[in-house]
Amino acid sequence: MKIVFLSDDFPPTSFGGAGISTFELAVGMKKAGHEVFVITTCRKDAEAGESEYHGLTVLKLASDYAPRWRAYISLYNRPVVRQVEQLLKEIKPDVVHANNIHYYLSYHSLKIAKRYARVVVFTARDAMTFNFGKLTTKKYLENMDCHTTWHDHIVQAQKGYNPFRNFCIKKYLKYTDKKFAVSYALQKALVQNGIKDVDVIHTGADVEQWCANEDEKNLFKKKYGLENKKVILFGGRLSEGKGGGKTLEAFVRIHREVPDATLLVAGSIDAYTDSMKEKARVLGIGDKLIITGWIERDVVRVAYEVADVVLVPSLCLDSFPRIVIEAMASRKPVVGTCYGGAPEIIVDGVTGYVVNPFYSEEIASKTIDLLRNPKKAEEFGSAGYERIKKDFNLEDKFKEYIVVYESLVRQTDHR
Repeated sequence: MKIVFLSDDFPPTSFGGAGISTFELAVGMKKAGHEVFVITTCRKDAEAGESEYHGLTVLKLASDYAPRWRAYISLYNRPVVRQVEQLLKEIKPDVVHANNIHYYLSYHSLKIAKRYARVVVFTARDAMTFNFGKLTTKKYLENMDCHTTWHDHIVQAQKGYNPFRNFCIKKYLKYTDKKFAVSYALQKALVQNGIKDVDVIHTGADVEQWCANEDEKNLFKKKYGLENKKVILFGGRLSEGKGGGKTLEAFVRIHREVPDATLLVAGSIDAYTDSMKEKARVLGIGDKLIITGWIERDVVRVAYEVADVVLVPSLCLDSFPRIVIEAMASRKPVVGTCYGGAPEIIVDGVTGYVVNPFYSEEIASKTIDLLRNPKKAEEFGSAGYERIKKDFNLEDKFKEYIVVYESLVRQTDHR
């Protein structure tokens, strides 16, 4: 089959969770013998064009605009859509699989895809299909009620609010032959907001990728001053919604009870990490906070290896945080949020702990328990590794999608 993946971001330009997941899926399809193309975007004209990445044909389209127009241009980005149409007309794909298209490629790409592909599949990887950003409404955080209202959207989007946005997205989704969510938590949220007939295929991980040798670990420890330290890893796309503030609050107690503990923050140095540094200074733990800055993906696996515990205390519907499956694939125990897809991966009390991230004392007590009981932490890590191998194996996820593609393509043969 000829398969085209649509994704606003894609490595090596971006290593966000959605882009990485799309990349791994595309590579899996290529290895399975399919002809694979990726249509993605970049910000500068000089970066646009055709290139090759890990054997994949990557077609980059340049697009940039002020964020205040997102609720409108994300529906129909005319210059980009015209280029997508031309590419699909030339490729003549059997399958177009859209992932995150809610910024530059725009939802109108689904309508174009339906015109030129035999089958159109859409995977929702976050709340943007029905929301104007991360889902952090009071109803959700207090009662797990995902339903959003026009008032919620106005509060979140403010001057960027478009009253017709969600209506238009639902119309565009009708051009798809199959819709997926990456977790049952996200599936529930989509259904509660009027997007129905959504199935679930979880993101997977290849456990063979997540390991590092002793030399790599020793060099990493030396570089960041982690020798003889208990290392707590907090990483990803850092923001308050990811629980950075609560992590610092929890670490105050953790450091008090486990003095050799260090908080390793793996993420880009920006305004948010600057605010974390300042808060850490005020809390008296500034010298125990180590921020790596952006680290390449092949170094991330070393960061997991040197960690004793991985924290994922998201304060929003974090659909399916990659850091959880990557940590577990690295045999590390995870203290993770009760919101979003994390509880679908973490088995509480077996592979880690599920906590309410608003209670920093709970984060602290569970983390301290693992730091003080290395045997338990090792058992949790081993159980997590086996769980990823059995239930979240990346190759199995490829096969699930291939079965869907082939079934839908066969249906078109009988029309």
